[in-house]
Amino acid sequence: MKKKSGVNGNTILLLITIGLFIVLYAGGCIAYGSKGFTHLQTFLNILITNAGLICVTCGLTVVMLTAGIDISVGALIAMDCMMLAVGMRSGIGAVPMMLIVLLVGIAFGMFQGFLVGYLEIQPFIVTMAGMFFCRGMTAVICTDQVSITQEINGLFYKLANLKISFPFGGYTNKKGMYMAPYIRITVVIALLVLVIVFLMLRHTRFGRSLYAVGGNAQSAAMMGLNVKAIRMKAHMLCSVLASIGGICYCLNTMAGSVSQALGLEMDAISSAVIGGTLLTGGVGNVFGSFFGVLINGTISSIVKTNGKLASSWPNILTAILLFVFIVIQSIFATVRRRKK
Repeated sequence: MKKKSGVNGNTILLLITIGLFIVLYAGGCIAYGSKGFTHLQTFLNILITNAGLICVTCGLTVVMLTAGIDISVGALIAMDCMMLAVGMRSGIGAVPMMLIVLLVGIAFGMFQGFLVGYLEIQPFIVTMAGMFFCRGMTAVICTDQVSITQEINGLFYKLANLKISFPFGGYTNKKGMYMAPYIRITVVIALLVLVIVFLMLRHTRFGRSLYAVGGNAQSAAMMGLNVKAIRMKAHMLCSVLASIGGICYCLNTMAGSVSQALGLEMDAISSAVIGGTLLTGGVGNVFGSFFGVLINGTISSIVKTNGKLASSWPNILTAILLFVFIVIQSIFATVRRRKK
């Protein structure tokens, strides 16, 4: 009976999120169709811009399923970008630097996961310390903005500028040139991460264990699950996905800077919540989180296309949506408690 309640709540929240995205995007097409909002490239640009955020949101969803949180991911991305930029400027190849970034993500996640899982320190406190550490280390590595040019690393530059074109959905611009829609390699990486995490949550014992721990940690322990190890692994996976997101973020920005990815952790958390992931744990879906990212990206795209609205409007609208979804989640949580 408990399983049925979680699945139903998950499905309803996911449908609400998908429906909201369709309404928002359709509204943008109706209002700004004359400004090119109906072009396929407009949607693909949302994916390109938010590729790194998709990876990070998948990681946050994993942690939030265990009723945890990780606010260090934005700072970790800034540190990853700076490591990539400075490392390649020093002559280290793109592939070795990307591997180093992933290894740092594993080690960082393992340390935070150990503190949360085995020492049972509050995730917010642990990851807040991790956030300060990563921001500080980013400045230690270099205080200046470091750009990645073709001269610094040709391979990374080619990857960043690689276009994967579609043979359909193009349009002819005012100069009479056909503009074929395209995506970047970062979108491919983000979608692969999305599918892999979805399959992991749906079809592996570890994925099911995350839901069990978030639903009721005591019951999970009585079922024979190692709650401490599961929480540790969740934080490790979150940091690894954040580092993959950091590589995507760096491919988009082609620079390392101390001020990079400020507030990105809040964008990821809000996307996960809007996507139907309960803050109390046990209910969530990465595809819902994906649509949460699309909703935030669509709002930003509409504001930019309008051209007259203040840049603060996306934050205001996201805050309103976040409030609405938190209220909906509290209703679901109340229903679940009564059924128990």
